Amino acid sequence: MNLPEKNFCLILAGGKGRRLWPYSRETYSKQFIDFFGLGRTQLQQTFDRMAKVVPKENIYISTVTDYLHLVKEQLPEVPDDHILAEPLWRNTAASVAWGCFRINRLHEGANLIIAPSDHAVQNEQAFIQNMQEGLDYVSKHYELLTMGVTPTRPEPGYGYVQMGDEVAHDTFRVQSFTEKPEREFARVFVESGEFLWNTGIFLGSAHCMLKNFDSIMPPVLRKLEAQKEEPTIEEENAFVQENFSLYPNITIDFAILEKIENVCVMKGDFGWADLGTWHSMYESMQKTEDDNVVVDCDALLENCRNNVIKLPKGRLGVINGLDGFIVAEKDNVLLICPKEDSSALIRKYINEIRVKRGEKYL
Repeated sequence: MNLPEKNFCLILAGGKGRRLWPYSRETYSKQFIDFFGLGRTQLQQTFDRMAKVVPKENIYISTVTDYLHLVKEQLPEVPDDHILAEPLWRNTAASVAWGCFRINRLHEGANLIIAPSDHAVQNEQAFIQNMQEGLDYVSKHYELLTMGVTPTRPEPGYGYVQMGDEVAHDTFRVQSFTEKPEREFARVFVESGEFLWNTGIFLGSAHCMLKNFDSIMPPVLRKLEAQKEEPTIEEENAFVQENFSLYPNITIDFAILEKIENVCVMKGDFGWADLGTWHSMYESMQKTEDDNVVVDCDALLENCRNNVIKLPKGRLGVINGLDGFIVAEKDNVLLICPKEDSSALIRKYINEIRVKRGEKYL
């Protein structure tokens, strides 16, 4: 039986947000920013949304020590033992492994939602319903469940899940995962009708998730579990901090979902977008008559189409004749680059700037 008190959520809030540079910086990443002037940051909006799915006291936050002060500042209602602060970046597999360990040992029989902190949801009521349906499924099946949505375009910046046999209503056995394919492959996926976008939202019992990590990840947590006496939260924190470097720098998709068989995908319908890139922000936001997206800033545009504009408060942008570009200014950096391949270009610029100009621009 799916009992509300057995349902938990782990919000992943440790990413650097490099693909939204220069607005997202390594010292102040995208999840801590109120991009749209709504009065709540992306992390806070994710917490608010998940608090409508699981009890607020059952929400845990995964982050890194560099961002710990930001998490505490923005979510003061979250107790310290519900925040897992990693000493260095090791991607989502290590974060989820530790989160599952903490929740599983403190809350026997817990069902868990893994939720990134940088997603947009247009239909919140549908999201709540889909999450509840997913929790119902994993409470009855010892399987992992990923939440997918029907793609609306051939987006190379997202992961894709191929649907296999239907095992329940709108729930399918996963046939394959493909992470960020080339644009032509993405077009084939979309046209086939067999693929969903992988939202990065995963559900399962904490015990099931933890067991799937056992054979793949280093035995960091198994050593801790094997101790004769139950460790305190402080002892657990110290042990993980000391041994965290043993974890590989890989995503949960690569570590688990591409390697095990008991994975299903549920088709959601809640107007989802990953706000991790400028291009995805363009696709997900309301546009002007000329198909421009002006993100909470002041801009006068003439003969401009298909652009994303994000400028600091108090700054007026006057732009003429631009088509298909990103214009983003933050602190000491102004970025103007084509929108189409912006993720790859930004990755290139960051690497070059780190070598030639130093960390102050990153």
